[in-house]
Amino acid sequence: MSQPKICVIGLGYIGLPTSAIFATHGCKVIGVDVNEKIVNALNKGEITIEEPYLDIMVQAAVRSGNLIADTKPHEADAFIIAVPTPVTKDKKADMSYVVAATEAIVPYLRKGNMVILESTSPPGTVEELMVPILQKSGLKIGEELYVGHSPERVLPGKILWELVHNNRIIGGVNRVSAEKIRDLYKIFVNGEIYLTDVRTAEMCKVVENTFRDVNIALANELARICERMGINVWEVIELANKHPRVNIHQPGPGVGGHCLAVDPWFIVEKVPDLAKIIELSRKTNDSMPQHVLNRIDEILKDVEGVRRVSILGITYKPNIDDVRESPVIELIELMEKRGDYEIRVYDPYVKAHKYKAKDLIEVAEGSDLVVLAVHHDCFKHLPLDDMAKVMRNRNIFDTRNFLSKEEVESKGFRYILLGNGASR
Repeated sequence: MSQPKICVIGLGYIGLPTSAIFATHGCKVIGVDVNEKIVNALNKGEITIEEPYLDIMVQAAVRSGNLIADTKPHEADAFIIAVPTPVTKDKKADMSYVVAATEAIVPYLRKGNMVILESTSPPGTVEELMVPILQKSGLKIGEELYVGHSPERVLPGKILWELVHNNRIIGGVNRVSAEKIRDLYKIFVNGEIYLTDVRTAEMCKVVENTFRDVNIALANELARICERMGINVWEVIELANKHPRVNIHQPGPGVGGHCLAVDPWFIVEKVPDLAKIIELSRKTNDSMPQHVLNRIDEILKDVEGVRRVSILGITYKPNIDDVRESPVIELIELMEKRGDYEIRVYDPYVKAHKYKAKDLIEVAEGSDLVVLAVHHDCFKHLPLDDMAKVMRNRNIFDTRNFLSKEEVESKGFRYILLGNGASR
């Protein structure tokens, strides 16, 4: 296919990089988003999310005329849907964005078009939810309109590199759909492309993230067990992972992001009577912010009145600006409900937060406890001497095993490590 025209619905963390890569590979791309701020920024060559080198790529794509943005779809050869698929409060998949995007493109569909869902969704979404809507176009699915699912597998902070180099799964409603979608992605994908049916592709994506979530749940459960037994879980995991067939992930204050904290619920929703380990793992990871608060209560039990806590980092992973499903946000909300904490936050990647301090000294001023919640690289060597001068009580609670215990204690701080029962 020479220089196809592609319409990408959703200009978030996946849709925008995907649009930019296709555009810089010679395709004409229309990026569509309901948020006019995002659309207006993109048409100026600006981006509204942080991702290394994305601004350079977007500027080049816009200047070339290959990338434009609009609030409504245009006719195209291929339509890629990359909209959010969050979970509701009762842990059910909210597919309203997928439904709205699918309905929006129906008037623009023509014979020979492709429709590709990139959004991670419960198995059966394409066949059971999207196909009935697409049939309103009057086109024969799999013969005149080629439909499938091609989930992304990227890590924030490395999205552009991984979109190109990672292996990719493509599931079609039939074989010809999968093959045509494969030929489209071959424009920029250097990794291997594996073809399957659409339901298997949907399941593969949620299983990949479920595996990681279950593994982290094991680590978090071990952390709590080791705390009770007076053992350091970080040493346990490090030594256990010396076994050639063991790879336990690391514990922390919870699991966040648009994938791990959400996708396992898609399986639980489909087969709740069978997905017992998956559901328990989700509940284990969701319980970690409360466990961290319990530890904070324990650390500051002798402090009278309102206790002042400084939190370093509120994103769901280090060195990015993404706060989606962040367990640190959940921790802050739990502390707010209590009412007996004064909270300050410092995160250089997050531009606005109601408790935001301007720097590490301001966040520590008058504090009884500093909580290292996210292991941003910039937190590796804290200005401990200056922080010690302004703190009321010198306590540091490291939830990521990121700081040097020896360095922290040499500056007169009490160092507490999540998952280390010996430090209780």
